[in-house]
Amino acid sequence: MSRTQDIIDMDTEFGAHNYHPLPVVLSRSEGPWVWDVEGNRYLDCLSAYSAVNQGHRHPHIVKAMKEQVDKLDLTSRAFHNDIMGQFLKRLCVYCGYEVALPMNTGAEAVETGIKLARKWGYQKKGIPRDQAEIIVCSGNFHGRTTTIVGFSTDPDACEGYGPRTPGFRIINYDDIDALKEAITPNTAAFLVEPVQGEAGVKVPSEGYLREIRRICTENNVLLVLDEIQTGFCRTGKRFCFMHEDARPDVLLVGKALGGGLYPVSAALADKDKMEVFTPGTHGSTFGGNPIGAAVAIAALEVLENERLDERAQELGEYFLLGLEKMGSDKVKEIRGKGLLIAVELKKEAGPARTYLEKMRGMGILAKDTHVQTIRFAPPLVVTKEEIDWVISIISQALE
Repeated sequence: MSRTQDIIDMDTEFGAHNYHPLPVVLSRSEGPWVWDVEGNRYLDCLSAYSAVNQGHRHPHIVKAMKEQVDKLDLTSRAFHNDIMGQFLKRLCVYCGYEVALPMNTGAEAVETGIKLARKWGYQKKGIPRDQAEIIVCSGNFHGRTTTIVGFSTDPDACEGYGPRTPGFRIINYDDIDALKEAITPNTAAFLVEPVQGEAGVKVPSEGYLREIRRICTENNVLLVLDEIQTGFCRTGKRFCFMHEDARPDVLLVGKALGGGLYPVSAALADKDKMEVFTPGTHGSTFGGNPIGAAVAIAALEVLENERLDERAQELGEYFLLGLEKMGSDKVKEIRGKGLLIAVELKKEAGPARTYLEKMRGMGILAKDTHVQTIRFAPPLVVTKEEIDWVISIISQALE
């Protein structure tokens, strides 16, 4: 039996079966590349769902982590540490906000945004106690907590976890009229992804983000954007909202903020919104910890110094054009923004996973979603030559 199968069997025996990964066991990584235990090399076209925008084991981020580990590990928020403030300042300046609240995972950032919106609704907007509503979209994916899956429309994510948490209204994505109709005096916020990644890289109509910003402002409703997957240069701007100058009231970030080395997330807002949190009303033992702070500072420095926003914009256009030139009759639609791209296959072409298996055998790792769609999101350090190679492999797999 192969070493690969031995490891997979161990995972299967001792791990909960809540994932169905491709049968590959990775043991090494560098830049956009990963290697399995058998020595085979693959180009990573998932980037851990955009958590590795800077590339695997970026030396600047690795160095920062090693240096911090040798100095100070965890203090909790019961005490100050000497690096969290530097991290928060750097993050606020990079994102264009006055205050950041550090957490660890993306789901925690979303929960923070939900709590902020509700508290703001009661304290600032005057919504009656326990009557606040938050509008969300069908097809959303904001995390896995009980509250968050309670407003999911994906059966895999939400079935069997009821009763659903009240206080959420679900409307169609990319539907301005639906948003207008859903707003009531008790609406505290509209929580939305600027591009729905897990839904299959659903890119909204041009002007959608700008219009929802206007509607939220007119109705005194907080616009809360989940940029956990789209943020930090993935779509060709620092943040996706910048494509349409649709600055949200609350910005939720994560994934690439940890540079692929450590879970770091945050909710950002200006002081008039964030001040609803007071000592004891929200927190996290690990949020803002020294190791995470050091990693995040380095991760932001790489994004900025290497101009990965410009790189994602240029290479994303190049990637999309190359995919369109394939002309495969098995493809229903190609869509994307920056280096967040999806190829949706026709039903008669069969499930996407069949083609993922073929691509794996030819050196490409990608991920399917909703049966017919393949997502491509390589690290932003990928080259044009590597993209050309990826496109040739995709074309061969489809043939």
